[in-house]
Amino acid sequence: MLLDIEGTTTPIDFVTQVLFPFARARMAAFLSAQWDDRGVREDVAQIRAESGGVPDAPGSVARHALALMDEDRKSTGLKALQGRIWADGYRDGKLQGVVYDDVPRAFVRWRTSGVRIAIFSSGSVLAQRLIFGHSTAGDLGRDIDGYFDTTTGPKREAGSYRSIAAALNVAPADVLFYSDVVAELDAARAAGMQTALSVRDGKAPSGTGGHRVIHDFDGECAA
Repeated sequence: MLLDIEGTTTPIDFVTQVLFPFARARMAAFLSAQWDDRGVREDVAQIRAESGGVPDAPGSVARHALALMDEDRKSTGLKALQGRIWADGYRDGKLQGVVYDDVPRAFVRWRTSGVRIAIFSSGSVLAQRLIFGHSTAGDLGRDIDGYFDTTTGPKREAGSYRSIAAALNVAPADVLFYSDVVAELDAARAAGMQTALSVRDGKAPSGTGGHRVIHDFDGECAA
């Protein structure tokens, strides 16, 4: 089972109304305090390379990072920085990952049946590990075999899903990908994966793209 996070395992509101504001409020102070950290410098270098002209200064990078957030850009460097900021919040107990109630039940059911679970999200691998490792249902990270982010490739390109299948050492046809975004499911299907469209919180899909629709994981069998 390959799972998206936002809108699939986790309410969209948790990301948009909790995680993003948390990172936004702390971006400038975090960059100023951690400017010389090697990992932060790598993230900053990636953001500056993507932008082609942001000055190499904490304030300038912070302002650009916030602009990227405003545009909902899937910047790998930005996502990495956000993950580092959230790590502090989880460590301090100010954040706790939210998952739908059926998620831990599904994880137990799938793992008991010998099915492997992996995550593919535009959020960094660190951010993914934090959500599941510090979730409202406890440490769900112990049930997850792999994490993939945009360093693997864009979520709307078939090649990303082929790479994930290769990394998991399985055929694409043996992977079932769940997401709330039809374009992502289209890419996974083009790569040969099985797909299911996650429709949560009573929202009616504007279109299914021919993908099977689910409203929770309770009816999803390991087979």
